[in-house]
Amino acid sequence: MQELPVISTIDTTVQEELPLKKPNWLRVKLPLGESYKHVRGLVDKHKLHTICESGNCPNMGECWGEGTATFMILGNVCTRSCGFCAVATGRPGSVDWDEPQRVAEAIHLMKVKHAVVTSVDRDELKDGGSIIWYNTIKAIKNLNPDTTLETLIPDFRGFKDQIQRIIDAAPEVVSHNMETVERITKQVRIQAKYRRSLEVLETLKQGGMRTKTGIMLGLGETKEEVIQTMQDLVNVGTDVLTIGQYLQPTKKHLKVQRFVHPDEFAELREIGYTIGFDYVESGPLVRSSYHSEKHVIPGYGKNVWLNNNL
Repeated sequence: MQELPVISTIDTTVQEELPLKKPNWLRVKLPLGESYKHVRGLVDKHKLHTICESGNCPNMGECWGEGTATFMILGNVCTRSCGFCAVATGRPGSVDWDEPQRVAEAIHLMKVKHAVVTSVDRDELKDGGSIIWYNTIKAIKNLNPDTTLETLIPDFRGFKDQIQRIIDAAPEVVSHNMETVERITKQVRIQAKYRRSLEVLETLKQGGMRTKTGIMLGLGETKEEVIQTMQDLVNVGTDVLTIGQYLQPTKKHLKVQRFVHPDEFAELREIGYTIGFDYVESGPLVRSSYHSEKHVIPGYGKNVWLNNNL
């Protein structure tokens, strides 16, 4: 019987389209444990949204297992269509004016010492959602006076009266993420502007807030561009910086261009402290709210870094 020729099953064209294989340092544990189940139950019972779920956060198991979560207000449908984000895009529902109290009650039931709140963009609203933001911060503070609070806010299209509502509500930390370097901002954050985000952080700082931002690596940026972004952030007084690896949430989103080695994250942490950040959280699995309870404390990160370098 004539032998059939061996045909390679590898198509080089298709091979180039395949996603990069995740390295070992990006493996995470599955969510388990009673604390995780408790948080899961509270989120479901109070009909709350979390960015942990909507954003496919790799640290959800760890954080929920410790009884903490990042709540997402103003619904779970965003008016923007960022190329990296897993949150649904479309026409959001009506504003739920009871939501601030429900979030405050859930945080109270969870008995957490530090809470994080974020939101989708609501560009269709005249106030950008800033009134709900103000009400939520105040409700949390009233019901949980001993709980510290970080708010991860949108850019509110740069409207200072809306940003001022956040300042007036006075959370301990206000975060607004840059996400990436200036050159590829239009590709990564389609409706956002790099300079506008810097202005938001500067306005918050001028208002007396402890400010924070985050960027992702692996989207095609260069090391020089990352350092320039870091310097831009220091120039507007940003206190806290988080740097993490971008992970593609679905096939429809931007592809990972490179998996950045942990050593590179460590190097960027050193650079960040050297140029003037008060706290730098840098690692492959770092996300905005990872270890955020430490980001509240002025001087904590820099003092640990200085002690380790004595």
